[in-house]
Amino acid sequence: MKVPAMIAAELRRLTATRMSVLALVALMLVPVLYGGVYLWANQDPYGRLSEVPVALVNLDTGAENDGASVNYGDEVADNLLRDGSFDWQSLEAGAAEKALTDGSVDFIVTIPADFSRALVSTSGSDPHQARLELETNDANNYLASTIGDQAIEKIRASVAQLVGQEAASRLLSGIADIRSNLQDAVTGATQLTDGTAQASDGSARLADGAAQLSSGVTQLADAAPSLADGAAQVSQGTATLAGYAGRASAASQQAVNALPAVRQDIIDALTAEGLTPAEIDAVLARLDPLAGAVQNANAQVQSAASSVDALAAGAAQVAAGAQQLSGGLQDAASGAVQLDAASQTLAEGLTQLDEGAATLRDGLASGVAQIPDSDAALRDAQAKTIADPVAVETGKVAAAGDYGAGLAPFFAALAGWIGIYALFLIVKPISRRAVTALHSPVRVTLAGWLTPGLLGGLQMLALFGILAAALGFTFTHPLATLGVMVFASLTYAAIILALNVWLGSVGQFLGLVLMVLQLVTAGGTFPWQTLPEPLTWLHHILPMGYVVDGMRQLMYGGDIARVGTDLGILSLWLLGGLTLAAIGVARMTHGRTLRDLQPSLIG
Repeated sequence: MKVPAMIAAELRRLTATRMSVLALVALMLVPVLYGGVYLWANQDPYGRLSEVPVALVNLDTGAENDGASVNYGDEVADNLLRDGSFDWQSLEAGAAEKALTDGSVDFIVTIPADFSRALVSTSGSDPHQARLELETNDANNYLASTIGDQAIEKIRASVAQLVGQEAASRLLSGIADIRSNLQDAVTGATQLTDGTAQASDGSARLADGAAQLSSGVTQLADAAPSLADGAAQVSQGTATLAGYAGRASAASQQAVNALPAVRQDIIDALTAEGLTPAEIDAVLARLDPLAGAVQNANAQVQSAASSVDALAAGAAQVAAGAQQLSGGLQDAASGAVQLDAASQTLAEGLTQLDEGAATLRDGLASGVAQIPDSDAALRDAQAKTIADPVAVETGKVAAAGDYGAGLAPFFAALAGWIGIYALFLIVKPISRRAVTALHSPVRVTLAGWLTPGLLGGLQMLALFGILAAALGFTFTHPLATLGVMVFASLTYAAIILALNVWLGSVGQFLGLVLMVLQLVTAGGTFPWQTLPEPLTWLHHILPMGYVVDGMRQLMYGGDIARVGTDLGILSLWLLGGLTLAAIGVARMTHGRTLRDLQPSLIG
């Protein structure tokens, strides 16, 4: 009997009665129902989060911020109710707790009473974080907790962005005001620099004049003692002259005073000599001009004496003034020296002030240049960037369309195993009659493998049609993807065939155990790197992980070279399973009895 004939005989057995046909059809539909219905139910759960009921409790009482009233809780609540990311239900705290307990909502997001006060606390003396409260009930749905964590993290990020944008806007406005004030300061510093430059020039001229004054006064002070000495000598000389003039004045006055008496003596003497009055008058007439001359001389002497006294008094005053002038010039010389030194210090200080003012002006100008000029629109854009500085740009080497498409390779691979496992419940692994009648283990093994293998291929074809047509999943390489699915089904058939040939019903049970092991180690949901260490090595050995990887590369447009490696590993499992099955069949050909010819209800 040839292989096609053995396959045909097994198919006739499977379709011999109406019940057997129904059983075959039911088992053929197992992978379609498992893979198709599960992926349909989970095709895009994240796209339907808007149907998830969530309680929103807003207790925020608001706060004062820079003189203005703010209530970030109301703003957050309004945004959440508008965005529709969940089925938000605004409830009071008590009603929300009751709804969470009875399952009316999946979790509660609470905005505390001090939410706004905490957000504006950064500008005060007690900065502290604002809180958002998440309350879940795993008795309703465990994943609701995970979804709630993600939701509240998004809320936290959006609130942080909002508050950060406002704070950055105030900061940038303050910087703009500082820049404006700095510009005014630059103008003032420029004026100051001009003034200090003028003052520095004036102080330099003052220093030159003070030096000249100091030099001149010093020279006068040096000459003043000689002047005082000369004035003293003059004063002494005039005083001596005044003494002589006084004595001359007294003598001259005595002479004048004596003239009348002398004239009378002359008259008496002439009378005694017997001169007549006429003769006496003639003599007196000659003597009287002499008396007038003496009186005139006396007047001149008296006048000269008075002048000499005045000169002596003046000389004394000059001598005293010269002494005072000498002392004053000494003091003036000392003051001029001090003035010279002070003017030099002033000139140096004003020069340093001028340099400092210039440095201040240049520094302020540099500071203004480093602060960018901005308008309100630019500051708003800057504030948004500061509040949310990083934008995530996602790039994918290969991309699944949605959540369901992401799970499709795993559940298709698992459905293939379930389908083959179910088929071996009614398909005979090995025809006992063929084993007894034929001595060709290879043909018997191929017939026992191809029968479930072909049926499994039909299962994979039906499942592929459901994924592509009914669920609308896209495939970058559709035919190659279908080829991997069919090849995986043939590989599974070889493995379960070998288990059945060697271990019988125990082998069938081990097929179930292998399915469970591959369910957790194939890396179909979480990355296989997250597996516990003892299970990690199973991922690299068992075939289902390679089926999942190959389908992903072909379905999403990944690395085709990896598909070759995956098919190589599957080929080893396929050949290994067939080889072990053939060895088992060869053993059967040497130890069969007539009882093996009796038909079995379950293959």
